[in-house]
Amino acid sequence: MRVGVVTFPGTLDDRDAARAVRLAGGEPVALWHGDDDLRGVDAVVLPGGFSYGDYLRCGAISRFAPVMTSLVPAAQGGLPVLGICNGFQILCESHLLPGALTRNGSLHFVCRDQRLRIENTGTAWTRDFVSGQEIVIPLKNGEGCFVADDATLDEIEREGRVIARYLDVNPNGSRRDIAGISNARGNVVGLMPHPEHAVDPLTGPTADGLPFFTSVLTALVDAS
Repeated sequence: MRVGVVTFPGTLDDRDAARAVRLAGGEPVALWHGDDDLRGVDAVVLPGGFSYGDYLRCGAISRFAPVMTSLVPAAQGGLPVLGICNGFQILCESHLLPGALTRNGSLHFVCRDQRLRIENTGTAWTRDFVSGQEIVIPLKNGEGCFVADDATLDEIEREGRVIARYLDVNPNGSRRDIAGISNARGNVVGLMPHPEHAVDPLTGPTADGLPFFTSVLTALVDAS
């Protein structure tokens, strides 16, 4: 299965995401922000970094990139898409996911190994986890505080669309300890911590992030 990894100006983690796809057993395909051709990929990862220098708002300029003119309708049609950190911000700015990511409550950049609880294993990106599973993956962000109005939060909760919550400590002030969410269909997922940095215990604190990438390959096989 071919998984596209998009590079925007300022993207930092595209190579890490491509490596994670490869370790999961997929074929990473490089996608360029200025090209609207998705190259026939089966899924897409929007990796972390500081796209367009985070000018205006994080992800606000990226939503207008040529690649997004193809990606948005493809995601609306069912293409699996994972947005990590800055990618999560881009998904919210593109209205593929609700809410927004704002400045950390501490007003400081946070970098730490973070414990999470997986709450939804029904999405294309989480099906290889066990519901309630606790994992540790790195977190690094300055604008990681997930916010939405109460009605939106209640809807997300009611529909089971919170895919992961922070445990032990809420590192950025996200409402209801939310670390990641999905769309209603379950093919689009946004996650603030970085699973691509935890796919090999040699280079990460754990390999707990690898199931995010194996999950989508499982989902694609099941759908074929």
